[in-house]
Amino acid sequence: MPTVTQTLRAQPAWNPEDPDFWSRHGRAVALRNLVFVIPAMALSFAVWMLWSVLVVHLPAAGFRYSTNQLFWLSALPALCGATLRIFYGLALPWVGGRRWTVLSTASLLLPAGGIAWAVQDPNTPYETMVLLSLLCGLGGANFASGVAHISACFPVHEQGTALGIGAGFAHLGVGLAQWLVPAGIALNLFDLTGQAGQAGQAVWLANAGLIWLPLIVLASLAAWWGMNDVQSGHLSLQDQAQVFTHRHSWLMGWLYLGSFGSFIGFSAAYPLLLSQQFPALETAQQLVWLGPLLGALLRPAGGWLADRLGGARISLAAFAVLVLGVFGVFASLGDGGRPGLFVASFVLLFGAAGLANGSTFRMIPAGFLRGVPAGDPETLRDTQARGAAALGLCSAIGAYGGFFIPKIFGSAFALSGGPQAALFCFLAFYLSCMAICWWFYGRANAPLSC
Repeated sequence: MPTVTQTLRAQPAWNPEDPDFWSRHGRAVALRNLVFVIPAMALSFAVWMLWSVLVVHLPAAGFRYSTNQLFWLSALPALCGATLRIFYGLALPWVGGRRWTVLSTASLLLPAGGIAWAVQDPNTPYETMVLLSLLCGLGGANFASGVAHISACFPVHEQGTALGIGAGFAHLGVGLAQWLVPAGIALNLFDLTGQAGQAGQAVWLANAGLIWLPLIVLASLAAWWGMNDVQSGHLSLQDQAQVFTHRHSWLMGWLYLGSFGSFIGFSAAYPLLLSQQFPALETAQQLVWLGPLLGALLRPAGGWLADRLGGARISLAAFAVLVLGVFGVFASLGDGGRPGLFVASFVLLFGAAGLANGSTFRMIPAGFLRGVPAGDPETLRDTQARGAAALGLCSAIGAYGGFFIPKIFGSAFALSGGPQAALFCFLAFYLSCMAICWWFYGRANAPLSC
């Protein structure tokens, strides 16, 4: 019996825009690849966010790092992952979606295993922790290649839904890390000696890395047996690099910084903000993972709505809701504070960011496919490859929000003792996103309606 890879190679050249090919061969292959790439992407997000949770527990375990050093440990994965996303998106057509997914997922064994080893000794040099923090950026980079593979598998009219489902489930890894790591380090899962945890505390920090190792191995093996190296184009690296000169790439990168950047940045900053502004809300602090969960669940809805109503229309509405959310946070900080309004405003911010994630991401490859002749499969495949490269670039730009949002909040506290200055910056930024989205994509006779 032939393998799935042999079966795919026996079929005609990959062309999901051909209705006959899509109905007879393409849909089943694309859906199978989507199912197997999702666990790998979710684990990538979980490893990417490990330090945002782990740094909270290091002082109690005996690690004598300054607050500034802890901040950099939580911020470096975002910087590293965002930069590597550019190259991961470009590499996919050369290596193949199946092989690259297996290699990139297996590479997560390095940071997870390294963390499990390093956190057992409070005397571990800070430089070692910095290296492990940078290695966690590999998880953030994997998203670019994952969504590029999904984009290559599906026709343009279904990419919004497919990308929304894939990215939405991948984003669940953020909430998974914020929930599973605190639970895991509180249990004696792998140390059967019955001794107390580190520094006399009931905490086993090594579990923060160990719990991911079997999951990473399983996801890598599943990708090897269940995915395909779908060919999405024949562009050289120089041709793919032309996305850096395309105005659409940078405009969409700005919008994706406002959508995904808000999601990942607020995910990192919200727990600290809540504890500083309303330290008495202990129950709310234990449920901070619900915000990222909401954003992840709403991302598929954003892609689905974009397929049916237009990406620009949904993105524009979502950015307007983000503006309302910022105003809500402003109002919650006055007159002694309104904790209920504060929490509700951030719920609104996470939900709007999730919708914008799906709709904006659907717009990126669609913009490259406008005007491509339907009967020219070679041009179509090359254009899809450019769209996949643009996904990598835009996802990289958006990922920098994981660093900039917490950093802007930190600078605001240092300058004025509160987050108001940061909120003014976010308000101006979201208004610029609305203007760009309407002028270039949403208005009548827009340069690129999508």
